[in-house]
Amino acid sequence: MLSSLWKKKTALMVGIDIGSHSIKAVLLNQNDNGYILETLAIEPMPRGAIVDREIQDIDAVGKVIAKIRKKISSSVRQAASAVSGQTVITKIIYMDVALTEQELASQIEIEADSLIPYPLDEVSLDFESLDINESDPSKMNVLLSAARTESVEARVAALEAGGFETKVIDVESYAISRAYDLILRQLPDDAADKIIATVDLGATMTLFSVTESGTHIYSRDQLFGGEQYTRSIVSYYNKSFEEAELAKLTDDLPPNYTFEVLAPFHTILVQQIRRAIQMFLTTSGKAKIDYLVISGGSALVEGVKQLLSEELGIHTVIADPFAGMEISSTINQEVLAKTGPRYMVAAGLALRSFSPWHI
Repeated sequence: MLSSLWKKKTALMVGIDIGSHSIKAVLLNQNDNGYILETLAIEPMPRGAIVDREIQDIDAVGKVIAKIRKKISSSVRQAASAVSGQTVITKIIYMDVALTEQELASQIEIEADSLIPYPLDEVSLDFESLDINESDPSKMNVLLSAARTESVEARVAALEAGGFETKVIDVESYAISRAYDLILRQLPDDAADKIIATVDLGATMTLFSVTESGTHIYSRDQLFGGEQYTRSIVSYYNKSFEEAELAKLTDDLPPNYTFEVLAPFHTILVQQIRRAIQMFLTTSGKAKIDYLVISGGSALVEGVKQLLSEELGIHTVIADPFAGMEISSTINQEVLAKTGPRYMVAAGLALRSFSPWHI
């Protein structure tokens, strides 16, 4: 299934990030001066339609995507979306460097049975040949990705119900890494040669993705997000979930909220990111993270950038994937400046229109 969807670009595609609380869409174009932000859109998701990044109600999600469809040029029908969560597995495996692409595909299908903890008839597989293994030049590093087929098919069905033709189903952590070039200008001049961790803080899921010298080397999903902050507001101030979300976005909270809800959320956030960094360092053998990029809706929570810089001792920036781009006159740039970090995954998916990435 994924083999037919994870293909190189043929035309402009809308990047559509299907999240637990909202759907975000980005359409990029390109000229001699760089990328152009043509359109972006966001629509709220009905509660319960997606749980732990898995679609529970295809019709409900399709209706939200149909609202997005109305905001996108009718000439662009193709879409790229992504899967994430516990049912997505990525591994680096080592294969004979002499194998052709077809031979590699056949061998990986044999190898996958021992590497994937699900029956192979329930998963969709794809792979990408990376580079020659430094320790053994007779081997090639190959990225193997697997996703539950039902997760892929649910996204395809929802996109089609919303009026799009699905061309790509990606992995969210790789979409984040693909947006690396978009945020590089926000970092110091030596960042292109450094180890950069991007933390995308969603409503219920945090994506931790690491690149070294522009190459994706690690990713991990964690069940943690801004919804915990919202639930604290609900319990402390006797608000509905919707009222709490609005209060969070408009800063309409009591003066003592800093101590009652913000500080505890900050503490948990630092713990989660510190744990993710430590796990990466232990697994990879790397000495440190050089720079930290924070994206997603919860990146907009008050004080996150300063908090992480001080507590972790790492130079931290809030992602602005559209910085330096030409912006369409139809887009409100004042609103964009306040919401840009939300669109990191969607921007990475939109780049599939131009990127030669196979996966």
